[in-house]
Order: sequence, then structure tokens, then C-alpha cells
Amino acid sequence: MATLADKTLFITGASRGIGKAIALRAARDGAKIVIAAKTAEPHPKLEGTIYTAAEEIEKAGGEALPVIVDVRSEEQVQAAVAKAVETFGGLDILVNNASAIMLTGTLHTPMKRYDLMNQVNARGTFLCSQACLPQLLKAENPHILNISPPLNLNPRWFKDHVAYTMAKYGMSMCVLGMAEEFRAKGVGVNALWPRTAIATAAINMIGGDAMMKRSRTVDIMSDAAYEVLTRDAKSCTGNFFIDDEILREAGVEDFSRYAIDPNFELAPDFFLD
Repeated sequence: MATLADKTLFITGASRGIGKAIALRAARDGAKIVIAAKTAEPHPKLEGTIYTAAEEIEKAGGEALPVIVDVRSEEQVQAAVAKAVETFGGLDILVNNASAIMLTGTLHTPMKRYDLMNQVNARGTFLCSQACLPQLLKAENPHILNISPPLNLNPRWFKDHVAYTMAKYGMSMCVLGMAEEFRAKGVGVNALWPRTAIATAAINMIGGDAMMKRSRTVDIMSDAAYEVLTRDAKSCTGNFFIDDEILREAGVEDFSRYAIDPNFELAPDFFLD
């Protein structure tokens, strides 16, 4: 059976939501998790800090290294990677999960928010990949997994929030390019995206309780990520996976357990026609 036991994962935005769920799933195998996120002090509206996440990871059976990281800062990312190597001896997996969102049109997107989305999503993903790759290239089964959508040039996905789409597609373009760039060196580079809305703070901010009831839990993304990250990196690269598709391939037939409220019709996520 494939396992993440003793693997070291560097996960951005792992203090809450999908990032933390992926960390906890790996921790159950006994993995070592670098929690690379900004939240060191409790947030008035958002649950969790890097330290509370570390406690949960350790209770789940893993080892945790909480590190304050703003993925826009090259210095902080490089320092976090160095700390991870010093603590755990290397890196096996990078999960680019950190993301910023603002669903506004061109005339209603302040450049400050445009810059934030592109710096966190596209640039942050490139930066973290660049910083982690020297270690990943030494690993036995190295993976990079970006939480980003398949590239879809249907104008529908651009017209209402072109800045956000550009930023998320920047993450996906990293998959497209790096998968081919590092194919011969055995690094698996893939994307994972949800079929439906996922019950996170971002979805709550966008649609409130009504949207949350039409969402699936973060567990579907963590289970799907686990399926990707335990595959052979040499033969699993350059894919744009959808959460329920990869789990169906793995033999999952009943997805009702992932629904927040089975009485509500699931809300589709962005970027999937």
C-alpha cells in the first residue's frame, strides 16, 4: 500500500481549510508537515493559526514545523525551506495551496487587490516551487501539487473576474510548464481542483451559510490529494485532476459523506464547464 509515512510535505496556507486538511491526511500516515502560512495570531474572523494547526497535526500522528511565511516574500520562503531542511533533512512534496481571491470585474478591481492575487497565486506558486525544487530533485518520489484549475479558455471564466482568473491560471501554467521541464528528472507536477464548492472560509465569505450548505467538506480534497501524492511521480505528472474523478478512479463510489448537507444540491465550482 502506498503511504506518506516519513515523507516531508511543505504546504502553503496550511493553517486552515484545504491546506490543513491535506496536512492532517498526511499526518495520519506519520508524515512531517511544514506549515507555511501567515497566521501566527488568532484572526477575528478566521479560525486557526500555524500553531493550532501544528497541534492538530501532531495529535493526528505527524510531526509539525510551523513557520511564518508570506509567499510573496522570497526571503521568508527561502528561510522556511532552509528551516525545513535543517529540521527534517529534506523535502519530498510541495503543495501550493495558498491563494487570494476577489471576484470583481475590471472596473471594480483595485490594483492593490490585483497585485495581491497575482503575487500570492501565480508568483507565490512559482517562488515556492523554485525554492523547493533543489530539495525535491533529491527525493525518492517528489511531487508538486498546485490547488488550481484546468486551463479553460471559455470566456465565461474571464468576463466577470478576469484578474482572479489570470492569477489562478498562473498557478496552472506552472503545472503545464514545470511538469514538462522536470519530467525527465522524475518530479511529478500536477494540479487538483474541486468539482463543487468546498466549505472553506473563502466560500463562506462569497456565499455565506446558503453556499456552505451546498458545498462539500475539505475532506474530499485531502483524500484526492493523498491519491495523487502517493502515486509514482515519474508516471503521474502534467495532470489537471478533479477531486471526484480521481477518487472515482481509486474506487470511491459513494460521495454523499462529503456533502455538508445532503438535502441541498451541490454548487459547482469555477472553471469547469
